[in-house]
Amino acid sequence: MNLELGDIVIMKKPHPCGSKEFEITRLGVDYKLKCCGCGHEIMIPRIKAEKSIKRKKED
Repeated sequence: MNLELGDIVIMKKPHPCGSKEFEITRLGVDYKLKCCGCGHEIMIPRIKAEKSIKRKKED
């Protein structure tokens, strides 16, 4: 999957706030994701992130 900064992705499991949409704010060995529901930011390893992402949201 080709991901870029600012892309909105749909995750397999929802964030505790209920939102499944996250914005990518950093790429590299780790991904930094910002929840579109509550604004909470998380950093997870690239491998785990790629397994957790269901699809990229189309504009």
